[in-house]
Order: sequence, then structure tokens, then C-alpha cells
Amino acid sequence: MMLLQDWFMFGISLEDWLHALLATVVSFLVMDLLTRFLMRLMKRRMSVLHLITKRRVDEVIVGTLAGTKRFLLLLLSILIGLNTLTLPAIVELRLSQLGIILIGIQIAIWLNRGINIWMEKVVDPEVDPELRNAATTTTMVFLLRIAVMLTVLLAVLANLGVNITAFVASLGIGGIAIAFALQAILSDLFASLSIGLDKPFEVGDFIVVDDLLGTVEYVGIRTTRLRSLSGEQLVRSNTELLKSPIRNYKRMSERRVLFNFGITHDTPVDKIAELSATVRKIIEDAPSTRYDRAHFVRIGPSSLEFEVVYYLLSREYTVYMDVQQHINLELMRACAERGIVFAHPTTTLHVPSEVHLSTRPVADAARRKSANA
Repeated sequence: MMLLQDWFMFGISLEDWLHALLATVVSFLVMDLLTRFLMRLMKRRMSVLHLITKRRVDEVIVGTLAGTKRFLLLLLSILIGLNTLTLPAIVELRLSQLGIILIGIQIAIWLNRGINIWMEKVVDPEVDPELRNAATTTTMVFLLRIAVMLTVLLAVLANLGVNITAFVASLGIGGIAIAFALQAILSDLFASLSIGLDKPFEVGDFIVVDDLLGTVEYVGIRTTRLRSLSGEQLVRSNTELLKSPIRNYKRMSERRVLFNFGITHDTPVDKIAELSATVRKIIEDAPSTRYDRAHFVRIGPSSLEFEVVYYLLSREYTVYMDVQQHINLELMRACAERGIVFAHPTTTLHVPSEVHLSTRPVADAARRKSANA
């Protein structure tokens, strides 16, 4: 009976097993209580500083600590308790390796959770979650997770005694091969990351790219989707999108407007000079405008041409059309009151009087010829 008991307990006395059990319980309680204490401390700090400043880093720390897995703490506590015993060398080695793996898993969980909370709380915290740039969240989280997982994996393997030099070299060669095979996909992936970080446009912006124009509906890993003015959805790859100039009308604070009109050549000079001042008054009286200039710029082949520039203090296209319509109507009224006529392309044929004189001898000769006949 005694031999069976010694074999079952690896020749370790019951008292040593009880000490190991006590060490396990104490280790678990200490790690669990320490985690809870740190979370409460950070929450209290957040509540105190909330009215002073926004400490989103504290929120990331609290959210990361909340990802602590109690079953992993329990397993680590059991390993700590077993390390207090005198075990065979091979068993101690395996327990040490298992402890490294458990610690690596917990660190990976912390980092993964920290990345998610960091993206939610720190990156663009003022943006509505429904309108958050998908390129920012999806691409950055994807790349950061890959980097974190590879780092943790290599660290665990190195601590387990694995020679990671050859492994890293094989990863490099394999990565080059994969990069060549997935060149187009990776190009769009990094283009979406560039859109997410540099933000040339966001969801809800009205943009014009080459012959495409519409409102941005979605920015994905590979493509960006626009809703055109006629209603259909336009899809373009992120790589091709960044190769062309992008005009973002949503970020336009004011609109510069230039328009031309022409009047007839027979308009008196004093009315031409008066017309520039009239146009200025019309624009200054129009709503949401800032006058810049109005000049008689050139004498054209069929009109006296005016060029007018003003700024619209709004980026809305409907407001621009309403204001321009108001200016056009007022300009027509002002010209009608002054007897000024708008010009349109015409051609005037001037026939010299000498031509009529030269035809009379020919007509007289024809009449004499007919009389003699």
C-alpha cells in the first residue's frame, strides 16, 4: 500500500502535496486580486480625471485587463504549485514549457483586446461608429493582429528552445513568394490602409475621380463604393482610386464661381462702365456671397464680353444654383431697365455702294440689246 502511494505521488510526501496545493491557491488569489485591484484603480482614476481631460489610454488599459482569463490564471497557479515540488527533470521541463505557452496565450489575448479597444477609443473617437472608415478599422486591426501573433509565437518558440533563425528565414522566403502571388490584393490592401490613415475622403463625402462622381458609401479592404447622382453604385479598386486626382467637394468651405456674359457692340460707353458697378451691387445683395470682381474683359467678334467672379459661402450645390439663378434674373432686369441687350452670335454683311454703281452699265447694255432685237 505504501509503495502504491509513493508511486502515485512520485515519491513525494502528502505534506509536500498539501504545500503545493496551498501555493496554488495563494498564487491564484494573488494574481486574481491583483488584476481586480488594478482595474478598480484605473476606473477610479478615470472617474476622477473625466471632468478634467479625456484619458482614453486609461480606457484601453482597463479594457485590456478585463480580458484576463481566470482559467489561465488557475492553470498558471497549478504550475506554480507544482514547481514547489521535486519532480523528475523531464516533468519539470514540460511544466516549464507549458507555463511559457500559457503566458504567451494570455499576452496574445491582452494585446488582441487592447488593439480592438485602441481602435474604438483612440483612433477617430469622434466619428460615428456607423460611418467609421472601414479601411482604418479592418486593415489596421488585421495587420496589427498578424504582427502581434507572429511576435508572440516567435517569443514562445524561442523560450521553448526552438531555433527560430531558420524558421524566420523560411517565413521570409515564403512571404516573398506569397507577396508575388498576391501582388494585386496586397496593393489594394495597403492602398486601403493609406486611405484609412491619410483620409483623402471618408464615408459621406462627395468626390470626383476621373469620370466617376458620387457619394462615398463604403471603403473596404480592396474597393471603394460610390453612389452616383443617377442612383447606381460605382465600385473602384483602392489602388486605381489613389492613382488619380481626387476632388473632395465635402471639404470645400466656399465655392469660387466664375461666369461670363456679353452685350451688343452698339451699347453706349457710359452704360458699359455703369454695368460693372451694377453687377457688383447685385452680387453683394445676394445671400451667402462675397464679391470679388466684375470687368469688361474683351471686345469679341459678336459681343462685348464681361467676366464676373464671386465666392459662395456655402459648399452645397443647391445653394449655388439658387444664388446663381437669383443673380442671373437680377442682371436681366438691370439690363432691361437700361436698354442693354445681351448679345448672341450674329453675322452682319456690309455691301459697298460701288458695287451697285458698277452694275448699271451692264443693265443698260442688256436693255439696248433687247430693244435692237
